[in-house]
Amino acid sequence: MGKLINGFKKLFIKKPKLDAADVEELRIAFKDRYHSFKLLLNANKRALEVMADIERVLQGKQSFGMSFIRSSCTAVSVNVFNMIKNIDKLAPGKYGKLNERFNNIQQNIDLLLSQKKSMGDERLILFLDAVNKEMTDLVGSKMANLGEIKNRLQINVPEGFVITVAAYERFIRESDLQVEINRRFQSADVDNMERLYTLSSEIQQLIITSDIPDDLVVSIMQACKHLSSETGDRTTLALRSSALGEDTLEGSFAGQYRSELNVSIESIFQAYKEVIASKYSLQAVTYRLNRGFKDEDISMCVGCMAMVDAVAGGVMYSRNPVDIRDDSIFINAAWGLPKSVVDGSDACDLVVVSRKVPMEIIHEDIKTKKRKFICFPEEGVCRMELTGKTRNLAAIDKNQALDLAKLAVKIEEYYAGPQDIEWAVAQDGAVYILQCRPLQQMEMVKRDIPESAMEADHEVVITRGGVTASPGAAFGAVYVVEKGIDMLRFPEGDILVTRQALPRWASLLNRSAAVVTEQGGFAGHLASVAREFGVPALFGVSGAVDRLSHGEMVTVDADSRVIYQGKIESLLIKSEKKKNLMHGSPVYENLKQVSSLILPLNLLNPDSPDFNPSNCKTFHDITRFIHEKSVKEMFNFGKEHNFSEKSSKQLYYNVPMQWWVLNLDDGFKKEVEGKYVTLENIISIPMLAFWDGFTAIPWDGPPAIDGKGLISVMFQSTANRALTPSVRSAYSDRNYFMISKNYCSLSSRLGYHFSIMEALISERSIENYTSFQFKGGAADYHRRLKRVHFIGEILEKHGFRVQINEDNLIARVEGHKMDFMKNYLAILGYLMLHTRQLDMIMANTAALNHYRSKIDNDIQTILK
Repeated sequence: MGKLINGFKKLFIKKPKLDAADVEELRIAFKDRYHSFKLLLNANKRALEVMADIERVLQGKQSFGMSFIRSSCTAVSVNVFNMIKNIDKLAPGKYGKLNERFNNIQQNIDLLLSQKKSMGDERLILFLDAVNKEMTDLVGSKMANLGEIKNRLQINVPEGFVITVAAYERFIRESDLQVEINRRFQSADVDNMERLYTLSSEIQQLIITSDIPDDLVVSIMQACKHLSSETGDRTTLALRSSALGEDTLEGSFAGQYRSELNVSIESIFQAYKEVIASKYSLQAVTYRLNRGFKDEDISMCVGCMAMVDAVAGGVMYSRNPVDIRDDSIFINAAWGLPKSVVDGSDACDLVVVSRKVPMEIIHEDIKTKKRKFICFPEEGVCRMELTGKTRNLAAIDKNQALDLAKLAVKIEEYYAGPQDIEWAVAQDGAVYILQCRPLQQMEMVKRDIPESAMEADHEVVITRGGVTASPGAAFGAVYVVEKGIDMLRFPEGDILVTRQALPRWASLLNRSAAVVTEQGGFAGHLASVAREFGVPALFGVSGAVDRLSHGEMVTVDADSRVIYQGKIESLLIKSEKKKNLMHGSPVYENLKQVSSLILPLNLLNPDSPDFNPSNCKTFHDITRFIHEKSVKEMFNFGKEHNFSEKSSKQLYYNVPMQWWVLNLDDGFKKEVEGKYVTLENIISIPMLAFWDGFTAIPWDGPPAIDGKGLISVMFQSTANRALTPSVRSAYSDRNYFMISKNYCSLSSRLGYHFSIMEALISERSIENYTSFQFKGGAADYHRRLKRVHFIGEILEKHGFRVQINEDNLIARVEGHKMDFMKNYLAILGYLMLHTRQLDMIMANTAALNHYRSKIDNDIQTILK
């Protein structure tokens, strides 16, 4: 009874007229609210832009690191918090539950970002005699594999010890280096190669100039003394990186980190820091970014092994790396240390051994070897030019080749998979294994090439020959790289052409269509990484730098070892696309986990009883809730305060629906005293652009509905009362515009359909944006879903970025000039009217094709 009396009071008791002081006070209050509303909208725009960036990198092939994840989470969090702060200014204390939900989501994100494996073993040093493959998390895969081979297979491995993960963590923690490194990465543009180069240099210097903790110094010195007593008074060492994640099937990191060879015990600490610092070399940083490895998950262990003064050395593969069907053993050999083989700086011999019993050599390619790397008597290595007959002699004899092949098969059988093995022959003839990792094999793509292409004119073929380092074919412009500065200028999609197959060029692989080198073979580090990245590579092409002109368009066929002038389509048709190395990586999976707390939109229907702060499960939910409520709070101001000047006005226009307009600032030519506003009095650029599209072509009415469509509508209207037009909130039976000269927000419900449109259009194109959300329909879920995809296809065709979640569509476009943005709004205006009730004919292919054609033609007419 009390409610009824209050209702009569509202109808018959007039509210007191406002005097001039009251009006001025309300104007100031509305101005303050409008300021908070603008700040809220700005924060909403920025939050949605960051969300779009996250969605883009999850769906695309762009490389990103933890710095992107952290900075994106921070940006979203800050802007969502600002939205909560400003909705509280619009409605103090009304939506207090939002803070609780925000804090809960933020805590879960922080937990995901701070995940790190705990290291229970605190030993700083481990001797190789005590290492096995179960210790990967303590000593890294490289040294764990060597320990396994030495101790369980009883194969020669140099004596030595490992400076462990615990030692690395101790060193990094002593100077608080990780915090500083994370800070620098988060503020850097990792897509800018020049900035990345500078950042790499700065961090490496930061590490090299840091002090090693005293207890670690003592432990290393004690290990060196023990090793000297075992191997001899004048022991020099090879310090090799053994980072977590290195030398695994998931990531070889081939040649990305530093090795320090023939190091005296007096120089071990400087050498140790050099190896640690190489974690941040340009090629290592770009490799991690491209492969999606977390920087903080990769602790750098260092193996310290007695130096082998090699007569010959190299790399052998227990199977063919570029042809999965070939089980032959491939041995690459050079005089002196294996360095010239692994870094691709010189030609090397190739010996192929059949694994059939008895083993036999089935192919030999003995190259002219111009130089070799040898150990200085005291410390360090030098490159020596080879003269006389030696340069043309085989680096290993046939018996040594067969012995090496037997070792390769033994190791492969033990690990139950193909192996990539670095080896050396000492002065006394003993063979030592220096490194062993899983070998990634590739399948040679077989192409049915038309005869016309095979019989190409000789003028089209630029060069033949070389070695297939990584299979495939690619087309692009030649870009010759000879020095470090060339790396900074290397464009996306070009053919990398260089003299030596140096590991440093690996940082360009994610941007290269293919790689061509004059020197190097398929056993080098660059070849390994090219195969990992799926980049075609042709090495050992004599005179390539001189034969291929900078900027020349060529097709590289690494399989057939031919480089053609121009584009040979027949070779490219079946060429495999570049691998998406990010998918499934630790960084990618971390972003997926974090994005589950940011991106999904669960609050879709503002009229649903579930549309409340307690049901905000993600940051996107919070932004959606706040945006919806902020619009209503702005509309309510004039009504609550009996302030006609800032109350919504009904649009006086010959259309069947009701349209209400709230002027936020300068959207009217002149203020309106009464209840109605005419279109002629509206000067809002985005609203008028939308209205032009809405009224451009008369609506023909609902489509002819078939029996199944009618039954579907009747069932949904009965089963889902939230969809019934008669069951509405105070705001769902009208269409609401909020406008200023450059801004427009529309909340619309036309029958069964919910739509939200928001746009900012000005001369500053960088700030311009239009967003659109659509949901609902009278038909069953399957038909509604088809209609959403139907609309999405149209919007994508015209340049919108579209995201569809069940039967909810979100579209956005930004950054264009005013005329383009007006066209986008005209398209939305047209679609909002002309896609009504199309969900009812989505099962009728003929009708659907008719409307698709009609809509395309109508939009073309509007845009002319």
